[in-house]
Amino acid sequence: YGRDFHTKEDITVQDLTFRVQTIVAKETEVIRAQLRRNNIAIYEGNARFLDPHTVEVADGEKTFSIKGDRILIACGTRPAHNADIPFDGVRIIDTDQFPGVSRLPKEAIVVGAGVVGLECASFYAALGGRVTLIDQRPTILDFVDHEILEALTFHLRRLGTIFRLGEKVTSVGVDVDSDRVYAELESGKRVRGDGLLYAVGRQANGDKLNLETAGLMPDARGKVAVNSSFQTKVPHIYAAGDVIGFPALASTSMEQGRLASCHMFGAPANEVAELFPYGIYTIPEISMVGQTEEKLTAAKVPYEIGVAKYSELAKSMMLGDDSGMLKLLFNRKNLKLLGVHAMGERATEIIHIGQAVLSFGGTIEYFRDTVFNYPTLAEAYKVAALDGLNRL
Repeated sequence: YGRDFHTKEDITVQDLTFRVQTIVAKETEVIRAQLRRNNIAIYEGNARFLDPHTVEVADGEKTFSIKGDRILIACGTRPAHNADIPFDGVRIIDTDQFPGVSRLPKEAIVVGAGVVGLECASFYAALGGRVTLIDQRPTILDFVDHEILEALTFHLRRLGTIFRLGEKVTSVGVDVDSDRVYAELESGKRVRGDGLLYAVGRQANGDKLNLETAGLMPDARGKVAVNSSFQTKVPHIYAAGDVIGFPALASTSMEQGRLASCHMFGAPANEVAELFPYGIYTIPEISMVGQTEEKLTAAKVPYEIGVAKYSELAKSMMLGDDSGMLKLLFNRKNLKLLGVHAMGERATEIIHIGQAVLSFGGTIEYFRDTVFNYPTLAEAYKVAALDGLNRL
């Protein structure tokens, strides 16, 4: 929205969500239209199993049953709650309650430094808020390349974010005297703010489906166990998406649903590819596919790196991002590409170029020998490949 919007004194959630609501409405209509074209009947309501082949759907005062020879569970997750956290939906909230908040806190406390917690913390920080990010783990996002993660945390610290890692929250409340939110830590510290976002994990909705009557038992987190074809232990019942756990990404969930459908109707299909990209929508966003330096070191694979800094690219100058980077990991002996890591504007877009080359077992010579449009962010691959080859 530009600098004028950023300097507005009192930014409301409504200022930020009106555009989001338009996109969500259009995306929803696209999906509904696709379902209609494929003769899919939609029944809206809360569902629960009555037996292995029958699902009861309650929609307000109406209740009806649907029978099926095959059933696919794809009911997603909800924010995990702690009984000791006094959620009020106004100042102490979870991520589902965020759109209903009328005002953004100038000083925000974010509990949980996982993917969602980091995304929300960077969102607050980008709007000029002071953020304290708390997590009881000593490190964050262990699966992300450490250099990329260090760059992200440096950027957030530069915006004023305070990291309280290795700290456990023991209580949360509202201080009567100051009318501010506080979080007590096990170490004895007290963190204060105008609002608190609790983003510690997700609870799968499998625990709301009465799965026991279908011969299934969700785990403590509500997740359902499946095999490589996404079948549960009841052969005609399948499950896909967040309800089966890792990796719990929208992209992988869609593919799981497609493969489950293929298997249940006997259509040819492969298993989900092990090589899938991660997209983490922090500001700046980060993305990765393939191996990390830490994994390659542990496996004693002789590798080298090639790096392209966004400050070297004309396109990133146009986009106003000179702090991003693209990093390639490749085998020193045969030059085979092993991993791709990106941070910055459109990182989640350009990662797919590396994903394609990884999938076909290519080398970084491909990037050296390929002509990329100028100016683009994609030419970062050529810059990084030349950097890597020079290191040899």
